[in-house]
Amino acid sequence: MTLPSFRINSALTVEASRGPFAGRRWMALLAAIGQVESISAAAREVGLSYKAAWDAVDAMNNLSGQPLVERVVGGKGGGGTRLTDHGRRLVEAWRAVEEENGRFIERLNARMSGAGAELDTLGRLTLLTSARNHFAGKVVRIASGAVNDEVELELSGGARIVAIITHESLQHMALAVGDSAVALIKASSVIVATGVDGDVKLSARNRLKGTVSRVQPGAVNSEVVIDLGGGNSVAAIITNTSAQALQLAEGVEAAAIFKASSVILAVGA
Repeated sequence: MTLPSFRINSALTVEASRGPFAGRRWMALLAAIGQVESISAAAREVGLSYKAAWDAVDAMNNLSGQPLVERVVGGKGGGGTRLTDHGRRLVEAWRAVEEENGRFIERLNARMSGAGAELDTLGRLTLLTSARNHFAGKVVRIASGAVNDEVELELSGGARIVAIITHESLQHMALAVGDSAVALIKASSVIVATGVDGDVKLSARNRLKGTVSRVQPGAVNSEVVIDLGGGNSVAAIITNTSAQALQLAEGVEAAAIFKASSVILAVGA
């Protein structure tokens, strides 16, 4: 049986009247304290330092309106920590909500099992970055080096983008040929050129040819958008002087040029 390439998941957060109160890790800490009655042991169990665990407990006690954890005298080693009645009820309520949420997520995954492409698109639309240009594509080539690797991404319209990333980053993202990825390029990293033919040699690896679809002048700079075809476009920020010198206007053929080192690659977590 072929397993789906994605799953819908959710991260539960408890909210008080004053805003977000606690997430899964804090609630896991409370549950661990309830079991072992030792904040140091509970911290190790959930992967927190002793100080971070106490900071979390203090924050939860302050936000909850009444203590969730209390110190006790005479426990193992001469003292310890334990949940108050309110803390135990909160953990029980959290577990009940988690179980109900788990059942809901399973039903939702079963219902949406045939909507992989649509959900993948929705995931990309939630990506928020400072980079003006986002391109979704598939990895078609990877050339490994001693320190840096070259990754080539093919867009839906057939255009290709080359990125230079560290070998460590490639391993961290577990990128392979055929994988989906998103290329991010700042508009300020894009050079606009006109009259560039196939004989011109440039040091920049990326040269995307298209047609100017929009020029938006500002006080000093202009935003130039070039339609690449296939539903893709690239935006560049250039000076008003440069835009005028290039005689950029809607319908003018132009190329967007940028270095491979200016491309950031992103993949779903």
